[in-house]
Amino acid sequence: MTITPTHAMGARHPALADTAQAVFWTDRPGAPDPEPPLTRPARADLVVIGGGLTGLWTAICAKDEDPSRDVVLVEASDIAFGGSGRNGGFISASLTHGVAHGQAVWPSEMPSLLRLGRENLQQIADFVAAEGIDADLRLVGKTAVATSVHARDQLPAMLEQHLRWGEDAELLDADAVRADVHSPTYLGGLRVRSGGGLMDPARLCWGLKAAALRRGVRIHEGTAVTGIAVSGPAVVVRTPMAEIRADRVALATNGFEPLLRRLRWRVLPIFDHVLVTEPLTSAQLSSIGWQDGQGLTDVGNQFHYYRRTADDRILWGGYDAIYYRGNRTESWREDRPESHALLADQFFATFPQLEGLHFTHKWAGIIDSTSRFTPVIGTAMKGRIAYSVGYTGLGTAASRFGALTMLDLLAGRRSERTELAMVRRKPVPFPPEPLRYPLIQFTRARLADEDRTGRRGLWLRTLDRFGLGFNS
Repeated sequence: MTITPTHAMGARHPALADTAQAVFWTDRPGAPDPEPPLTRPARADLVVIGGGLTGLWTAICAKDEDPSRDVVLVEASDIAFGGSGRNGGFISASLTHGVAHGQAVWPSEMPSLLRLGRENLQQIADFVAAEGIDADLRLVGKTAVATSVHARDQLPAMLEQHLRWGEDAELLDADAVRADVHSPTYLGGLRVRSGGGLMDPARLCWGLKAAALRRGVRIHEGTAVTGIAVSGPAVVVRTPMAEIRADRVALATNGFEPLLRRLRWRVLPIFDHVLVTEPLTSAQLSSIGWQDGQGLTDVGNQFHYYRRTADDRILWGGYDAIYYRGNRTESWREDRPESHALLADQFFATFPQLEGLHFTHKWAGIIDSTSRFTPVIGTAMKGRIAYSVGYTGLGTAASRFGALTMLDLLAGRRSERTELAMVRRKPVPFPPEPLRYPLIQFTRARLADEDRTGRRGLWLRTLDRFGLGFNS
């Protein structure tokens, strides 16, 4: 959907007049008290750096594998502070950024990748149920909607891809998709009932934190890591007040400044923006339909993702994918009025019957993208450090796969996971600055051109040939 903002650059949209710059998921009662920061030197078998989903799963799976293992997890802020608590609350079985991308890049491994992804999602659902985690996890699938003629024309091929790999999918014409969710912008849709759904990301993280503590994981929040180095047989993890000496270290730092230089070339931090409305009235809910409560996404390069929340709000995010020159990630960049105003305009273009509704929350989160759209997983310092970063917006379930793969690598054992080409071969690095920023802006412009015209130009076709791209 291409919408030109009706408001001056940086001006407030009327629906944003009283909107708080705060993450909806974490701006609610029920957050656990933070664990105390590290203040004294410590020793551990395994140190996990990062308290998002990848880090939490790594700590939990390490203890489940060996309950006697001494595991310490350190988080610079609070659990769920980063992308793990700021996302839209979608969860997908895909490890490959969708079936089409997986088939294009790893065709011979797709049966294994699909099976591993589906098993991983089911194991997450089983764990959440067994641990009594109230994460509002609902495997309701999603619908991809077309809002242009050329997007609609892509739907039959998308359906064929999903059916080929055993997904429960159905093509919807304009009348059918509008009967399901009432928007005049829809020209068609693809309803996929399998392979994923929705959850509450903050409550999932908080539940995983409680599960980790029950297993004896020592968690230190408010503890930033300033450096890591090998010292004899140990890895030294430096923090502002104390050091931790560990046998092994797992890095789970998302798109934030990486502690390993090599990751600076592999991972791109992209700011993604989100709005959440006030709760809808019963009349407003009736005006939009949406009885299945599934997640929705646009078909296109610049796409929205949106969903209903448990208290009848609508979360609306995406479209703008903003990269700042030099991999800048300062928190003040989260407040970008032009991105939020654009999102508000696009929301009311999609649901004009909701005109007058206000947004209560706006925020941005960092997506850790790679040139291949899937994580870079590997080791450093002679196998003593493992890393898994670069989920490109589809990490809420794949984070657990990354955690298990890191544990395999740290143990020096071969597994089905470690033998995958996705793990063995690293994505092509992004070019250094000053080339990186202009190339990304050029690519963004070409992606926007394709969304407008339906024609994939020479630059994008060249990137496709090498399995490269820019995405969130």
